[in-house]
Order: sequence, then structure tokens, then C-alpha cells
Amino acid sequence: MSNKAASIIRKILSSQLRINMVSGVVTAGLNTMVLAIAYPVYLHFLGWETYGVWVILATVLTFAQLGDIGISQSIIKLVAEGYGRGDIEDIQRYVTTALAMLCLIGAVILVIILVLRDPIVDIFKLSDENAKLVSWLLPYISILSIYVLMVQAFNSILSGMGRMDLVNYIQSIGRMLSVVVVTILLYSGLGIVSLLIGSAISYLFIHTASLICIRQIAKIHFMRIRNLDFQRAKRIFHFGGAVFSGSILNMFVGPFNKMMLSRYTDVSMVAVYGMAFDASMQVRSLIEAGLRPLMPAVSRIGVDLSREIKNKISQMNTRLLKLIFLFGGSLYCVLAIFSPLLLKLWLRDKFIESLPGAFRIMLAATFLTLLGLPAYHTIVGLGRLRAFITATVISTIGNFVLVTAYYRLTGHISVYSVGLCLIICFAASTIYLIYKAYCWKEQNEKTKRFK
Repeated sequence: MSNKAASIIRKILSSQLRINMVSGVVTAGLNTMVLAIAYPVYLHFLGWETYGVWVILATVLTFAQLGDIGISQSIIKLVAEGYGRGDIEDIQRYVTTALAMLCLIGAVILVIILVLRDPIVDIFKLSDENAKLVSWLLPYISILSIYVLMVQAFNSILSGMGRMDLVNYIQSIGRMLSVVVVTILLYSGLGIVSLLIGSAISYLFIHTASLICIRQIAKIHFMRIRNLDFQRAKRIFHFGGAVFSGSILNMFVGPFNKMMLSRYTDVSMVAVYGMAFDASMQVRSLIEAGLRPLMPAVSRIGVDLSREIKNKISQMNTRLLKLIFLFGGSLYCVLAIFSPLLLKLWLRDKFIESLPGAFRIMLAATFLTLLGLPAYHTIVGLGRLRAFITATVISTIGNFVLVTAYYRLTGHISVYSVGLCLIICFAASTIYLIYKAYCWKEQNEKTKRFK
């Protein structure tokens, strides 16, 4: 590789990371503030049990998003490659084909959820009143979940075009809009439906804003029938399917743990688990948001990398890992120490004694996943998906086995025991990811890349 090409690649990596890291950190901070405001408001109007019902509904939404089958990640990578070449025609063909695939898959998922509505509700063993509430809202959640797939696709287009900063800001504004709308509706006495309406308005805003930004950057035509391309569909499915096979396993961790807690404790513990895990993930996002640009930046470089560039990518990962230990570790330690006080000040009369312990365990679990993020983004950006899938199998199957084994051996289960199982599995997965990211440039076998 020439010095000029190497210089261009270094510029792509450094500028992309600087711009998007700033936006990621800023918006993650804003999102944390929004979450800090939202939870006490929701609990004040709904209480722990009713909010637990919403967490279950959100779990169904998570399952429905399996219909993405990795297409959003494919869009980021393929749009980044096309945009790096300046090939708008290629981008149009990939985007139109991907959107058509999502529409078809979404329709199938919607039918499946509606047909299986009663069995889905029965899985969680809710009281009659809560079961009726979930059954009533499930069709609306299903429709929203399909729309979310489309919104995510437009976010992926913008990310692949190198403007993840815009994606971060748009999503942050969307979250704030959702909380404002939900608060107004809850105050008006609309109840749990307020959360559904607020989410729908938020995604509508994100969709509209993303579309406007994309058209400002490049004149992409999304709906031209002639842009549909079978070969590009195969390429999208090839890369996306590999990502999906790992992501689908990841997405089962939360729902499985919530199902176990709902069946063998009570629905309020599902809310405790959901709040503790979501809050710890929000803390994680303060640092994680700055690392997301790494994958599209590496994808824009291409697949033919010199040893010099490979070394620079590895050095960059080392620096990022040190920064995570320094800043992330300090932040997590402070929150773990002062979590009882902070949570009491935050939730006031809705505070319960089990929450600080659950939050501390989830902090430890999510920090372990944070350590593996530089390796993850590099591996996916280079198309080395076998390593990603293996790491996902380690964390997900490990969680299933450990949680189930714990219940079989002890006869009971709690948020704490589930959290400890997560810590063990996330630690093993992160160690494997870091190992694969640091040894990839030394391996002699042919690198498995997406072509």
C-alpha cells in the first residue's frame, strides 16, 4: 500500500472517530439524563407492577426485531463501502433491496405474532388482569416493532454515509420527545398506553429527520423498482445472516432472564431486572457511543489491508481499551459505591431495597461487555464474523445453561443470581473477542472476510 493510501486511511479513521466520538458522548449523556427523569415519572403514575407489564411488552418488541436478520448492519457496511468509492448508484440498489426485504419479513413477523398472541401471553404466567392488558396491546406493539425495523434501516444508511453524529443527535432528540409526550399523556390519565403512543411518535420523528438528512447528503432514490437486485440481496443476506445468527442469540438473553423471573418470582422483579439492566446499559452507552464509528470506518478502508494498517488498527484498539479502563472503570466504581444513595434520591418513595444490589451486579456485567467493544467493532468491520458468532454463543448459551442449572440446583432464582450468571458469561465472551482481535493480524490462514 502506498504512503498516500495509508495517509488517507489514517485520516478516515482519526477524523471519523473524533467527530462521532464527541457526538456519541454528548448524546449518551443527554440520554442518561432523559432516562433519569423518565423512570421516576413512569413509576409514579404506573407503579412497579404495571411498569413490569410494559417491560414484558417491550420484550415482545425485542423479539419482533429479529426480523432485521442483520440487514441494518449490512446496510452500514455496504453503504460505507459504496460511499467511500463515491458510487451512489450502488448505494441506491443496496438500500432499495434492503428496504424491500424488511417489508416482506416484517409482514411475515406481524402475522406470526398475531396468530400466536395467546401462547406468547401464557409464557409469562401473568395475573388475569395483566394478561388481558398484554393481549390487548400486543397487536399495536407488533405493528410498532415492524415500523422500528424500517427506522433502523434509515439510521444505518446515515451511519454508513459517515454521519453517525447526526444519527446520535436525532435519536437523542427522539428519546426526549418520547418522554415529554409520555409524561403529558400519563398526567392526563391515559395509563400504560401513553408509553406506546410516546414510542410511536419518537420513531416517527427519527424516521423523518433521518430521511431529510440523507437526502441533503446524497440524492438517493429509495423506491425505484429497477433498483431491486437479486445479487445484492444475496450479498446483504450473506453478511447480515452471519451478524443475525449472533445477534439473535444475544437478543434471547434478556427475554429469557425476564421469563425465568416472571415464572419463578413475580412480575415486579422483572421490572427491577429491567430497570437495573437498562440503567447500567445507559451508563455503558456513555462510552460505547464513541466507539460505534469504528466499524463503518474500518469498512470504508476496504478488505486489502497492509500490515502497517493492521498494526495501526491494533494499536488503536489498545489505546481505546486503556481509555475504557481509565474513564469507564472510574465511572463504574463511583456509581457502584454510591448507588444506594443515588437511587434513593432518584426514585424517592418508589425506591426498593433490592434495586441497588441488582444495579451493582448489572454494572459489573455491562462493564465486561464494554471492554470487548473495540474488538467487536474491528472484527465486524473486517468481516471476521465467525469470531463474533463464537463470542455470542459463549455468552448466550452460557447464560441459558447457568441460569437453568442454578434454578435446578437451588429450586429458586433471583435478580442477583441471574446477574452473577451474566457476569461469568460476559467475561468469557469478552476475553475471547479481545484475543481474536489481537491475534488476527498474526494468523497465517486465509482471513474469512465478507466479499
